[in-house]
Amino acid sequence: MTYAFAAAGTGGHIYPALAVARSLVESGVPVRDVVFFGGDRLETRAVPDAGFEFIQLDVRGLKRSFTVQNLTIPTMVRRAAKTVEGVLVERPPGVLTVFGGYVTVPAAIGAGKVGMPYVIHEQNAVPGLANRYVARRAARTLAAFAPALERLPGAEIVGNPLSSEFSSFDRGDLRPGAMRRYGLDPDRPVVGIVGGSLGAASLNEVAITLAGEPGRTFSILHLTGVAHYDEIAAAAEQESNWATVAFESDMAAFYAASDVVLSRAGAMTVSELAATGTPSVVVPLPAGKGYQGRNADDLSRAKGTIIIDQEEVGEVPGILRSLVADPDRLATMRAGALSVARPDAARHVAAIVKEVAGD
Repeated sequence: MTYAFAAAGTGGHIYPALAVARSLVESGVPVRDVVFFGGDRLETRAVPDAGFEFIQLDVRGLKRSFTVQNLTIPTMVRRAAKTVEGVLVERPPGVLTVFGGYVTVPAAIGAGKVGMPYVIHEQNAVPGLANRYVARRAARTLAAFAPALERLPGAEIVGNPLSSEFSSFDRGDLRPGAMRRYGLDPDRPVVGIVGGSLGAASLNEVAITLAGEPGRTFSILHLTGVAHYDEIAAAAEQESNWATVAFESDMAAFYAASDVVLSRAGAMTVSELAATGTPSVVVPLPAGKGYQGRNADDLSRAKGTIIIDQEEVGEVPGILRSLVADPDRLATMRAGALSVARPDAARHVAAIVKEVAGD
């Protein structure tokens, strides 16, 4: 039985696919039966490092503005689809699972050529063009957030597949070790700040403002992003109770240490906030018609987060100060976040994939 995956470009596509693949292996699927298709970005390292076979396709995404490069995409898609077809025809029948992005279309076409059914998983509240395009022939369509139903009618809401550390997350057990990991005072509440792997300049400015306030009663745990680390780490040396980390591979430790988190509203971050029951303030990235903010809609309705527009980011320091000083409000937000959590999404998706495969 073949379990094929198409995931490329960003961690938001690749890590959910890897979480499902690991769940399949945990359920008894041999590693040799799993194969990934991708492009030339993060997936070229992340997939082999996870122990799975990786097939690189010569394909890239569509440019949003007109460019001559877009004219070559149909030919590129046909060639990539032919590669997928050639790989799959040599393997036992099974199922393909696609996670959006530029590799989705050629992978779905290639699977169709050999009669292999495919499953779609959409990580964002506003589905991408690729997933919308291939949805009409999908055996099952899965989505992380309810707003996705507006563009993927009939999809099943399953949440975002997360790594196994989130399905067993226990803040009480993890917090002492997390505080030691970051050198934080265990008697102070912690404001965690994260802007994604590259960081977010406006959120970093909030950290600087908070850190410099006289009489601050809380610590700051700041995942700066690699690009901003040197600058922020130098500023942190001038202040007390401000821990900086360029990149964190153990996000469970970050959430365990944080009483409230300031972040963007990326799909995986929102899902992690819910799974860990972490109160938050999110400032959605304003790009792409503000679609990122829709990812936090469910969490906001459950009162697990406060959504602040980028134009109002100057209000964030005051909001964070008030939250840290209000344990009852934080308790309410924790309960709200957990009420929309789907920490077992990876196992759920894996079970659906096996069902489609007839395994």
